[in-house]
Amino acid sequence: MKYLTNDIYRFSGRSRIALAIVSATVFAGFTWPFYVQSQSSAHFAQYFFWAAVPASIFLLIAQLSDSGLDAKSVALLGTLAALLAALRPLGAGAVGLEPMWFLLILAARVFGSAFGFLLGVLGMLASALLTGGFGPWLAYQLFAAGLVGLFAGSFPKRFKGRAEILLLVLIAILASLIFGLLMDLQFWPWALGGDTQLSYLPGAPILENLNRFITFHFLSSMAWDIPRAVLTSTLIVITAPAVLSALRRTKTKAAFLTPVEFSARLK
Repeated sequence: MKYLTNDIYRFSGRSRIALAIVSATVFAGFTWPFYVQSQSSAHFAQYFFWAAVPASIFLLIAQLSDSGLDAKSVALLGTLAALLAALRPLGAGAVGLEPMWFLLILAARVFGSAFGFLLGVLGMLASALLTGGFGPWLAYQLFAAGLVGLFAGSFPKRFKGRAEILLLVLIAILASLIFGLLMDLQFWPWALGGDTQLSYLPGAPILENLNRFITFHFLSSMAWDIPRAVLTSTLIVITAPAVLSALRRTKTKAAFLTPVEFSARLK
């Protein structure tokens, strides 16, 4: 694992390969409705990816954390994941109002994309443990939250002051829309049955199913993605100066990944 002065750590070459493999698996898991040709194959694809997606995610976590995090980094990661888990139920999931996203974006901004990916996955998992939110959707939520952290931590650090706040608001809006799109992809095939004009049709041409999905997504995004984007952006505008300052002081004082050295005391 190679380290940077700006981030706790970054993806090593092996981690990048693991991320690419996992991303390909999950991309197939999200997009299978567009290439599965029958209802029976649809059920097979669903069960296959319910097993493959979490296995791939946890393999990637193991790869990332292999000698890549010291005790202080693990403690910080666990603390922030617990905070995300505590924040998420405050909005009760109503129309996408989940306050966790602003903290994930700000933490990823300070500590980097690899840390943001791990925090997104572990924060969502901790939230599921706290609320009992286990189901076939959880594996997709884990990776989608990880992608939000990865995305938020990938932007240049040179932006400061108001420019940085504006950048974070843009990230919040895009991340909210991306998360909603991914969640709609995994939900759409089972949401409407087979008797509506927006239903998933196994074996139909890709363009027909794509048109149905886009219509379904934009109708649902009005009630979920836009409120999520508004809440997350508002919280970032209000809290970003204080939270970013606190996280950056923590990063400086904790001296992550700096070896602890003991000097002999003279008697």
